[in-house]
Amino acid sequence: MRPNAKRTTLADIAQAAGVSVATVSKVVNGRGDVAPHTRTRVQELLNRHEYLAPVSRHTEAAENPTIEVQFKGGLKAYVAETLEGIIDSAAELGASVVVSKASSAPHRARDLVSAGRRAVIAVTSVYTAAHLDELARSGLPLVVLDPLHLPDSRVNSVGATNFAGGLAATRHLLSLGHRRVAYLGGPADAVCNQARMHGYRAAMEAEGTPVPDAYVRPGDFTYDSGLLGAAALLDLEQPPTAVFAGNDEIAVGVVESARARGLRVPEELSVVGFDDTSVARMASPPLTTVRQPLREMGGTALRIALRLANGGKAESHHIELATELVVRASTAPPREGSPAPG
Repeated sequence: MRPNAKRTTLADIAQAAGVSVATVSKVVNGRGDVAPHTRTRVQELLNRHEYLAPVSRHTEAAENPTIEVQFKGGLKAYVAETLEGIIDSAAELGASVVVSKASSAPHRARDLVSAGRRAVIAVTSVYTAAHLDELARSGLPLVVLDPLHLPDSRVNSVGATNFAGGLAATRHLLSLGHRRVAYLGGPADAVCNQARMHGYRAAMEAEGTPVPDAYVRPGDFTYDSGLLGAAALLDLEQPPTAVFAGNDEIAVGVVESARARGLRVPEELSVVGFDDTSVARMASPPLTTVRQPLREMGGTALRIALRLANGGKAESHHIELATELVVRASTAPPREGSPAPG
């Protein structure tokens, strides 16, 4: 069902059950003065039609709303820092937050409504058309933080300037004198990965530096992906002298893969990450990386969710916050005599 589809009403249920609207209202509100067989029939119809009571804008929940925050996968540094931004903003604004781990099965919107949720924030989760249809029926607004895929027109989202970040990271490596620069990214179809990769390619093309096909490798946003991807890059006949990694976890995997081959970072291989999580700051050496304002992104998502939950509108369908290059100890000029790629 699309957002403009007709919502099932109490009158619809009453007509189907052959009872009054008042009787259906009593069942919905848990009143006891309804005959058992009538209650059973009405409840069956409510379930069959997936009836959801409209969310009141004038209840106490409007003053102190509860927002459902869902994330997928492990509680990694990236997720932890965005959650911190959401929770801090919720405390400041007097809202409540319930954090849950998204499962592969769709989370029924009617259950969220029944539990008193007023909006949903998804951290990099992928929502299917079925998810969105159910949320539209329920009236629950959805805000996706750093979406992996292009959001549906019904979804508000918050992200960062990924293209500009990829451009800045690659320009930094080029300014140091590197010409054999590889990109080791996340999933090929992830929007954020595509934007970072295009920023990398734009910087390389502007410099007139060719990019061998083998220098661009998709993967996952994980440490293991960094290990395996870097191993493939470093085994090339003409390996890169620098690697721009799609996130900090990949970058740390690259550093370890180089170390296992006896290569020193940054003397023999420069590495740049993306996110500027605690992983980047605690790495050895500390990572040069592109900072995403993760806490600010979380806070922005929370404020949008609250505005939508209380009947307002978002100022923009998609908001991007600025990224910033943070230079640390994992990048340096290449060794003399390193040939450019053919």
